[in-house]
Amino acid sequence: MAKSEGQKLKLLYLLKLLSERTDETHAISTPDIIEALEKEGICVERKTVYADVQALQEFGYDILVSKKRGNSGYYLASRDFELAELKLLVDAVQSSRFITAKKSKELILKLEKLVSQSDAKQLQRQVYVSDRNKNSNESIYYSVDDIHKAIQENKKIRFKYYDWGADKQMHFRKDGAFYEMSPYFLVWKDENYYLVAFDSKENIVKHFRVDKMSALSVMKCDREGMEEAKKINPAFYTQQNFGMFAGEEQVVTLQFPEKQIGIVIDRFGKEIDIRSRGEGVCSARVKVAVSHQFYGWITGLGGQIRIMSPETVVSDYKEYLETILKEYN
Repeated sequence: MAKSEGQKLKLLYLLKLLSERTDETHAISTPDIIEALEKEGICVERKTVYADVQALQEFGYDILVSKKRGNSGYYLASRDFELAELKLLVDAVQSSRFITAKKSKELILKLEKLVSQSDAKQLQRQVYVSDRNKNSNESIYYSVDDIHKAIQENKKIRFKYYDWGADKQMHFRKDGAFYEMSPYFLVWKDENYYLVAFDSKENIVKHFRVDKMSALSVMKCDREGMEEAKKINPAFYTQQNFGMFAGEEQVVTLQFPEKQIGIVIDRFGKEIDIRSRGEGVCSARVKVAVSHQFYGWITGLGGQIRIMSPETVVSDYKEYLETILKEYN
């Protein structure tokens, strides 16, 4: 590198040096700074280092001086993210089923660049979550980005949709024909991204798992069914649709012991109408998409929560249980 070119880049190299090699417990001395810059073809003197550090400080970088024995010199005291915050992000990336193993590694390497090399070692963590398999669809990130773009630009999207077969291979629905949908919003539910969209051909709202989409693209035509979209509350939609399986939306009355109020609130939110029936028993009216997934949730609670009304739902639930029992007889 020519000397003049090196001098032009001097401040950038100094900032890179402080970012990568220093933190509160790892300062770098002036002689070490001079030596490191010389390796980049940049010759500086002590007074030049002092002036350059001061220039970076005046620009807004939190560069402090450590006078501790064995750790004297300059260090970058604060960054955009605290180490604890980055540890939390790394744990979230590693434990997420939605993010592929390859993308997890790439994201964590990028996060490591936000701290010193010493602190980066603390980000090389491994979080173990039972029964958690990483997704293998690398195109998810671009699909999510395209869906957001379509929503912002008020455009429809088209994509192919598939299911996994017994041969562990993907098989496209509709013989590989494209779906054309008007995207409403994205939902993060049960470790998966779902697209809630309007199907103008069938005139209904549907949802699709993003990781099962392929060849997604933004169309030139505008979205349809936007009046229907205004009626949907995204938060309530995710509460009502168990496991994102659609069903007929109904208001259902549930009865349960008072000690189970937390389970009901966690499922349906604090806005639901809960009333005390006395003797430690409560009831709540909730709006749900009645489906086998809803019945499965009720059954999984071992009879602690009972469906009280409407009678049609009670009868349907009994039939659901009887059908399961017949399978075991």
